[in-house]
Amino acid sequence: MSIKLVVPLIVSLIFVNGKGDTMSVKVGERAPKFTLVDTNLKERSLDEFLGKKVVLAFYPGAFTSVCTKEMCTFRDMLSKLETLDAQVIGISVDGPFANKAFAQQNKLTFPILCDYTRSVSKQYSGVHEDFVGIKGYSVSKRAVFVLDKDGVVRYSWISEDPGKEPNYDEITEALNAIR
Repeated sequence: MSIKLVVPLIVSLIFVNGKGDTMSVKVGERAPKFTLVDTNLKERSLDEFLGKKVVLAFYPGAFTSVCTKEMCTFRDMLSKLETLDAQVIGISVDGPFANKAFAQQNKLTFPILCDYTRSVSKQYSGVHEDFVGIKGYSVSKRAVFVLDKDGVVRYSWISEDPGKEPNYDEITEALNAIR
C-alpha cells in the first residue's frame, strides 16, 4: 500500500469513528445524548425530553432573518406539533444571553439551547467555518432532526445553504409517521 492510499483511508477512518470534527447523525441511529444550557442557564439534557417525539432544530444565529423566520414558524406550529406529542428544541452556538433576548423578542416558548462550544452541532450536523467571511467564526449548519419517543432519528435534514429553511410539511409528515 502506498502513502497515497493510506492517507485518505486514515482520514476516512477518523471521520467514521467519531474522532473528527464533523459527524452527521443518520436516520435509524440513536440520537447522541447531550447536555446544554438554556436561556436561564439551566442545564438541559436530551434525555429529559424523551418519551415525547422531539424536533431538534439547529440554526446558525439568533436575530438573523432566516433563523428568526424559522424559529417563528416553529412557534406558530406549536399547537399542531403538540397534538402530535412533539417537543421542539432550538439549538444555536449563540450564548444564553443572546438566545434569551432572541426568544423573548420572538415569543418563543420552546427551549432554546446554547451550543457555545459547537460540540453538539459538530456531532449532529456540522458547522459553517469562517462564517460570512469572518476567520475563526463558526456557526451551526441549519438542520432538523425528528426523534421518536426512544430517541431514534426518524428524519434528518441538513442544509449547506444557511439561507434555506427546512420543509415544514416534511417535518410534520415525519412526526405523523411515528407510532
